Amino acid sequence: MRDYDEVTAFLGEWGPFQRLIFFLLSASIIPNGFNGMSIVFLAGTPEHRCLVPDTVNLSSAWRNHSIPLETKDGLQVPQSCRRYRLATIANFSALGLEPGVDVDLEQLEQESCLDGWEYSKDVFQATIVTEWDLVCQNDWKGPFTISLFFVGVLIGSFISGQLSDRFGRKNVLFLTMAMQTGFSFLQVFSVNFEMFTVLFVLVGMGQISNYVAAFVLGTEILSKSIRIIFATLGVCIFYAFGFMVLPLFAYFIRDWRMLLLALTVPGVLCGALWWFIPESPRWLISQGRIREAEVIIRRAAKTNGIVAPSTIFDLNELQDLNSKKPQLHHIYDLIRTRNIRILTIMSIILWLTISVGYFGLSLDTPNLHGDIYVNSFLSAAVEVPAYVLAWLLLQHLPRRYSISAALFLGGSVLLFLQLVPSELFYMSTTLVMVGKFGITSAYSMVYVYTAELYPTVVRNMGVGVSSTASRLGSILSPYFVYLGAYDRYLPYILMGSLTILTAILTLFFPESFGVPLPDTIDQMLRIKGIKQWQSQNQTRMLKDGEESPTVLKSTAF
Repeated sequence: MRDYDEVTAFLGEWGPFQRLIFFLLSASIIPNGFNGMSIVFLAGTPEHRCLVPDTVNLSSAWRNHSIPLETKDGLQVPQSCRRYRLATIANFSALGLEPGVDVDLEQLEQESCLDGWEYSKDVFQATIVTEWDLVCQNDWKGPFTISLFFVGVLIGSFISGQLSDRFGRKNVLFLTMAMQTGFSFLQVFSVNFEMFTVLFVLVGMGQISNYVAAFVLGTEILSKSIRIIFATLGVCIFYAFGFMVLPLFAYFIRDWRMLLLALTVPGVLCGALWWFIPESPRWLISQGRIREAEVIIRRAAKTNGIVAPSTIFDLNELQDLNSKKPQLHHIYDLIRTRNIRILTIMSIILWLTISVGYFGLSLDTPNLHGDIYVNSFLSAAVEVPAYVLAWLLLQHLPRRYSISAALFLGGSVLLFLQLVPSELFYMSTTLVMVGKFGITSAYSMVYVYTAELYPTVVRNMGVGVSSTASRLGSILSPYFVYLGAYDRYLPYILMGSLTILTAILTLFFPESFGVPLPDTIDQMLRIKGIKQWQSQNQTRMLKDGEESPTVLKSTAF
């Protein structure tokens, strides 16, 4: 009995039809790249200080000394959240006393910014921070907004698969693309922080659902060999391309509302892809819509200049396939045995840590020395070689050593940052980019590795649980960046330490390189790294005459 790949093998591997699907689906991911990271510019925090109203009668000397100074990076700069009590310094000004001469400024009473703030316009004309004063006692709202976006991504992760299974890959792809674009457009008209944040959650839901639908549609239409390239290079590099386009838009459009409006245009243009991207023939067959699937396959054959056979799908064959009822498995199966339970826990830790590192470094771009637009572009551009390297490593080297080495690289340079002198800020930026390179490479490889570790019967659930841990990591990542307000190097120390510990943990994972994919939970025991335990356990059972408890133990070297 032939499977779908055998039936459609006459189409070839890389004809005009496959190339069209590859590039159009990858192009549909571009808006995801800049919508996800747009908050870097939408919620940018410019330099600010307490506003001293013009109505307060102060001499020029007192107006210039109305803000207390603090030491930051070795320099004396005005405080952002405090000012001298205006009533007091207005009285001194009226008496003709001079600040620093007649009055000791360090002894003066201070107060919070009761009249609001004034913001520098050197970098941003307007952001949601400047519009709604998300600074000082309200500075928690910035990272909270980003976390809620990732909460939307988490919710979308849960529902996107079920929606596409029920309503079709193509329908969900374009519906969620419209959702992402539409709610981004509505954000332009936000009247307060709460409205902006709620809409941002919905944007996050649409973004991940669009990504998952495009990913599934591509893997189901494309052939086996092209499928791997699409999953590891196609969608990832086009996502990075969208990320690279973002600072270009932001450089020329410094107002957050106009920037957001401009970023919705590519999403609108992607609507034209509806007439070029077909529905998944695999999904149509699963729904019993054989004729529609055949029409798509024949159209693909015509595009490739190939004559399709008179009968493509044998109805009896399909009935036999559909009559087979797969054995039901539940999420409990991921913790049923000690082997798979420990593997699941280790996978959760791996995904969560990598996600914290990737999104933490991406969101930390505004805090780097130098131009924010150049740094943001470099942060996106460094992902392209990272994805290429990940693909090459997956082709030729063991998984756990590749991922561990990438994490060691990323974590070690982040820990080394605190030793770099503050005046060598170009070196600091370079090290951050190297760290981003290593963690991004590991992030790309972990998708394939996790799918190879879990057996077919629970593979979707295993990857789904691990992906959920990744979403939780992305929700936490803004608060790692937020810690930089207290100590500039604290985020890097935490992310670097976690990354290196995870790199060590990865060495204890089973090895899946060159091993057939397991189909059942029992077959997991034949993956490299557990073989040694299995043989030792069997010997012990024969010696002791009783069954020993199952323990996951993989060789680290």
